[in-house]
Amino acid sequence: MSTQPDLLYSEEEEALRSAVRDLLADHCDAPGVIARTESDAPHDLAAWKALADGMGLAGLLVPEDKGGQGATHREVAVVLEELGRAVAPVPYLTSAVVATEALLATDADDLLAELASGRRIGALAVALNIAPGGAYKVVRHEDGALHGELTAVADAAVADVLLVPADDGGLYAVDAADATLVPQVSLDLTRPLATVRLDGAPGRLLGDAEPAVRRALRSAAGLLASEQLGLADWALTETVRYLKERKQFNRPVGGFQALKHRLAQLWLEVVNLRAAARNAADALATGEDVELSVAVAQAYAAPVAVHAAEEALQLHAGIGMTWEHPIHLYLKRAKADSIAYGTAGAHRAAVAELVDLQAP
Repeated sequence: MSTQPDLLYSEEEEALRSAVRDLLADHCDAPGVIARTESDAPHDLAAWKALADGMGLAGLLVPEDKGGQGATHREVAVVLEELGRAVAPVPYLTSAVVATEALLATDADDLLAELASGRRIGALAVALNIAPGGAYKVVRHEDGALHGELTAVADAAVADVLLVPADDGGLYAVDAADATLVPQVSLDLTRPLATVRLDGAPGRLLGDAEPAVRRALRSAAGLLASEQLGLADWALTETVRYLKERKQFNRPVGGFQALKHRLAQLWLEVVNLRAAARNAADALATGEDVELSVAVAQAYAAPVAVHAAEEALQLHAGIGMTWEHPIHLYLKRAKADSIAYGTAGAHRAAVAELVDLQAP
């Protein structure tokens, strides 16, 4: 008999949130993130080092006997909320969640320990838009070497090791130095995409690709909802703050009833998203109703995050349209997240299938 999940944050989770928020306040201020997007080095490796090495957060999902912290998806969800709130340009989701979960399905304990410590950054060479259980591209494995091209790989540019699925069913570790990485134009400037080209690259067989990729994408989809929650919560909080300060006709803009209604509606959506995201994180941590909880969270998260960012942009009026204001970063991240690890429509279809609800 399953027990009712406790979706409230524990004292430890709130302490973790506070520590991560303080760290990001020091490293990922909005002007700094915007400046990075205009450079050829969008990733904030100093922030990543502080998160991974300083706080040990890269190894939250890794058991202690394998070099990690032995925590759960609940703690990772709290970290991702704060990263979403800061649109932090760090490879946390891609390395500490996706690549790490793929490795946890194999026996590559040495590589797992390196990712857990933050000494190396990993990237699963599967396109960012692939949903859990979806078909993904593979490369050719021939005479011990890998040949082929994989597109839309998130954070590949900053990875030290690429986890590459091949046509023989295996998952191979490839040093990034042995691959050619070609940057792709991405709407989200804080999570760059790249094409990975392999031309006879040596690869180390880690295990079977299919269960590893499925596990990685399932966790990615479930925990992405927490990033989307952090993003939406920032958008709501900042918009309320701005509308209290901004005056028109000698009174705060936030006092106008039409705007109050829009903010109240947005608040309801964000509260519901928090419940869905927390439920997905708890399900991943306990292993109960995982597929359904993840699909529900992703079906709901994308439209709410996009709506929150759009409302923030509109309600900030002229200042919101400027490059100097960070709202555009949030809207771009929300739009990119809305197709990451499966669209809301794909997840709604998954929910219907899981509960045996036939289309009309």
